[in-house]
Amino acid sequence: MSLLKKHSTLEKNATLLLLASLAVVTVGGIVEIVPLFYLQNTIEKVEGMRPYTPLELAGRDIYIREGCYACHSQMIRPFRDEVERYGHYSLAAESMYDHSFQWGSKRTGPDLARVGDRYSNEWHVQHMIEPRSVVPESVMPSYAFLMDKPVSVKGFSTHLVANRRVGVPYTDDMIANAEADLRAQADPDADTSGLEERYPKAKVADFDGNRQALTEMDALIAYLQVLGTLVDFSTYDEAAGYR
Repeated sequence: MSLLKKHSTLEKNATLLLLASLAVVTVGGIVEIVPLFYLQNTIEKVEGMRPYTPLELAGRDIYIREGCYACHSQMIRPFRDEVERYGHYSLAAESMYDHSFQWGSKRTGPDLARVGDRYSNEWHVQHMIEPRSVVPESVMPSYAFLMDKPVSVKGFSTHLVANRRVGVPYTDDMIANAEADLRAQADPDADTSGLEERYPKAKVADFDGNRQALTEMDALIAYLQVLGTLVDFSTYDEAAGYR
């Protein structure tokens, strides 16, 4: 019996076809999954990546809580139209400290992987309060209430501890200074030398324009402003990494 006839027999027998398909899927799954158990790292590390500051981490929690990920992805695919619009395509290492990562393909609004430094803090505040005042065609709801909600500072170090348990390299020093760093990043008059040493490229600003309170608007904007700013792509070579 020729190979073609054997294949024809397989196609006509539902049980044999199911068993053969199961065998193929099993072998393919083993080939993909088993290496993950002995490879130390499946993500290429890149210079500049660091864990989120406490304020950025608080902002990320708000971003997820409000469902921003449902309309905005953080994954620029390596296609010309996406790279020309959003910037360098996303690297896996840029999400190595994200639990869970914000990749995806559903975009009601633009991708935010490179939104950091693209707009001023004032623009973000206005956009959150009344989106259509800066983007007339926007369908985004207002998040003005974030201006009135204070960030919960007390005990914030537990967030860093939880992230360290899943692999984010927060040090004992970072955890011990979590509450102070959270306050300092939103206060331009604070001593931020320790913060900047622990978190290079951390942006210090009165993000929401209200120095009287540390609000969820401060935290969310701090998070948005760091997205895509940690890796210097001018020194990154796609074939060989950094040059």
